[in-house]
Amino acid sequence: MLSRIAGFSAAWLLAAVAVQGWGAQAPFAVDEVAPGVFVHQGRIADLAEENGGDIANIGFVVGERCVAVIDTGSTRRIGEALLAALRARTELPVCYVINTHMHLDHVFGNAAFEGEAGVAFVAAARMPASLSARAEGYLRTLDHEVGEAAEGTRAVYPTMLVEAEASLDLGGRTLTLRAWPTAHTDNDLTVFDERTRTLWTGDLLFERFVPIVDGSIRGWLDVIERLAKLPAARMVPGHGAIHLPGGAALAAERGYLAGVANTVRKAIGRGDSLRQVLDAEEGSAPAEWALAERFHARNLSAAYTELEWED
Repeated sequence: MLSRIAGFSAAWLLAAVAVQGWGAQAPFAVDEVAPGVFVHQGRIADLAEENGGDIANIGFVVGERCVAVIDTGSTRRIGEALLAALRARTELPVCYVINTHMHLDHVFGNAAFEGEAGVAFVAAARMPASLSARAEGYLRTLDHEVGEAAEGTRAVYPTMLVEAEASLDLGGRTLTLRAWPTAHTDNDLTVFDERTRTLWTGDLLFERFVPIVDGSIRGWLDVIERLAKLPAARMVPGHGAIHLPGGAALAAERGYLAGVANTVRKAIGRGDSLRQVLDAEEGSAPAEWALAERFHARNLSAAYTELEWED
């Protein structure tokens, strides 16, 4: 049984106080999408001062013994807001902070949880190297794009690594963690709550926010097929709606990525250069995806670099 759940008004107050200082936002909403599974939906937007970097879906799962946090946001301040929302709902200790991959909008709130006694920071085995290679650049980006709201933010690295699969016991509740081959990144990790069959996909699934290739487009398409076969009742994507049956969203993402791959393969077959791909009609950003103007050309470039040497 979940213990010491606070009332709605207390939860609202603590979360509201925690987010003061970045823009005129609503209180830091955390929705219970399944029993004991709480998710905050980030903005479908790029990093900006007005949103304080609050652009990723993050949250926590409450067991009978302790709590697991899954992703922590772009800044220490967002991590603190998440911790306040958690504390408004339970006094149980935070035993795990799990990062689904190394991108800055999912990991830089980790510092807010360092004071939790006995907490373990968990990630895929390849995550530390990938984060270390980018951490300084990420912090510069946050300082430039988010400004004051990024103060106090720094990298906190995992203390527990997942090579393939691992199980975490929260007390009466088991989370199954799985590290995937290179797809969105080279260190993607999913979290499956066995009790509610809720799958936290990290950025292996985007909804409305255009998928961003930072690993392997071929690998990602393969992983999508495997995700679709998992016994999940709902999926929590890294960006977009926080309560999805999964099928339609995975199909839409598959369609976009397959379209990018097909466009690039045809162009390579014709002998077109990357510049010709980007300048062609097929290089136009698809209107149905948010931020496609920002990231679609990047996806074409990443796919071209990968598929140019395809057998």
